[in-house]
Amino acid sequence: MTLTTAVLDKLRTFDTPTICNLVELFEVRPRNTGYMDSRIRANFPELPPMVGFAATATFRASGPPRSGDAYGSTEAQVERFGELSGPPVVVFQDIDSPAVAATFGEVMCTTYKTFGAVGLITSGAGRDLDQVRAIKFPVFTDGTICAHGYCHVLHIHIPVHVGGIVVYPDDLLHGDVNGVTTIPTDIAAELADIGDAFVAAEKVILDTLRGPSPTTQQLGASIQEAHAQMAVLRRQVTRRR
Repeated sequence: MTLTTAVLDKLRTFDTPTICNLVELFEVRPRNTGYMDSRIRANFPELPPMVGFAATATFRASGPPRSGDAYGSTEAQVERFGELSGPPVVVFQDIDSPAVAATFGEVMCTTYKTFGAVGLITSGAGRDLDQVRAIKFPVFTDGTICAHGYCHVLHIHIPVHVGGIVVYPDDLLHGDVNGVTTIPTDIAAELADIGDAFVAAEKVILDTLRGPSPTTQQLGASIQEAHAQMAVLRRQVTRRR
């Protein structure tokens, strides 16, 4: 399914926990699946949400490649960005266990951003974090290592296992300070449509709690009202599907 720029822009206005809550409304997958675990952390939590399509690859740094180098592999990755449905998010599975060197640095991230990528995720480590932060390029890693070892990319646009889930080429991803989740593309446009209404329903509870001297009775009433509004949304998406 082709998603418009307007839909992607709208998804970017929500934080990742809200996206996860919205996906649950559609009941298209178990609630404990589809998102990365706590090993994958935002290096720059101050940056806004990242939304894009997975440009997957596998990576190794424990031994030299048979031919070529990391920058040659980067060129091959960039050339295949055009296969994706929208802005790329580079997703690396580090085959080394544990990681022995950084998956990326300043040059690689600058290259990816220059050619349209909106972020990077790796099951391994990163480096040059001050320089990458300076270009406002979101990266999500399992740690930091100062050297690049024998870094090279083995395969491009294959399924990879990162943060406890399998990510397929062109999967739609959403990530921020809270972590990274996938979004099923067949519900993405509807999800964007109902997002504001969902946030408004949660705000009913928050407004009560932030008011002057809230009582438990007021809290109970606000919870009931919020749940009623969310039930309406759930019925709406059920009818659409």
